[in-house]
Amino acid sequence: MDIGIISDVHGDYDALEHALDRLDRFHRVKQVLCAGDLVGRGPHPDDVVQLIRQRGIPTVRGNHDEWNYALSPENKDYLRELPLEWRGIFDGVSIYMCHGKPGNNLWGLYRDHISDTLLNMMLNSLRADVLVTGHTHMPLFARVKRGCVVNPGSLYTFPNVRATSRTYGVLRIPELEFAVYDVTTAPGERVAI
Repeated sequence: MDIGIISDVHGDYDALEHALDRLDRFHRVKQVLCAGDLVGRGPHPDDVVQLIRQRGIPTVRGNHDEWNYALSPENKDYLRELPLEWRGIFDGVSIYMCHGKPGNNLWGLYRDHISDTLLNMMLNSLRADVLVTGHTHMPLFARVKRGCVVNPGSLYTFPNVRATSRTYGVLRIPELEFAVYDVTTAPGERVAI
């Protein structure tokens, strides 16, 4: 089973629409998950939140989702009610999703700052096979004995002072394989992580 993973959309409706179209038509995923930061920085925050709501995509609250933006009252309420963490089970694989790191949406997980031992302990304490994160704007795939940690990077494509990877991911379960794709290049063209 393939699961599409997006994060850090930051109000880029065109990138979101394009990524979801690819996940539906090219990758043919069974589920899409979003690791937060739907709004902030970008030109169309209201449209982004509306599309995520319409699609019923499980989403966690990113740090930018906690701030006040030009949104409809319904979309503001939606962002306020997003959970800091989300759990699900697909094909017997347990997934824990948060924006930054478990318990905190302001701090992220960077591969050069985390050991395999820490990741195994984290997955064990979460009772999860997969930890999905975002926030860093950098794709990550770390496979350890207990499972894996994945970050699809940031989806938005517009110029900004904060760098973006312009990427989304596809997680294959139960194999725990993860691939990252640039939304601005040809479909199927993987990004090295």
